Amino acid sequence: MSLRKSKGQTLIEYTVLITVVLGVFVAVGTYVKRGIQGRWKAAVDDLGDQYDPRYAVSDVKQTIKSNSVTAIMAYEVEEGSWTKRTDEANSIERKQGDIVIEGYEE
Repeated sequence: MSLRKSKGQTLIEYTVLITVVLGVFVAVGTYVKRGIQGRWKAAVDDLGDQYDPRYAVSDVKQTIKSNSVTAIMAYEVEEGSWTKRTDEANSIERKQGDIVIEGYEE
C-alpha cells in the first residue's frame, strides 16, 4: 500500500469516528434535556398550588378584644359637689368563616 492511500484511509476513519461521536452527543442531548425538564416540572409541582387572583379560598378567624375604663372624679365647688363615676367595658368580638372569591374566564 502506498503512504498516500494510507493517509486517506486514516482521514476517512477519523471523519467517521467524529461523525459517530457527534451523533451520540445529539442523541444523548435530547434525553438529558428531557431529564432536566422532568426534574424542573417535579420541583414546580412540589411547590403546591400557586396564587391565582381570579380564585381564592380563605379561612377567616378574627378576634377583637376591647377593654376601656372611664373614671370621673368628684370635686367640691361653691355651687355644690361633683360626683365620682367609673365605667368599665370589656368586649370580645369573634368572626370565623370562609371567603370564596371566584373570577370569570374570558
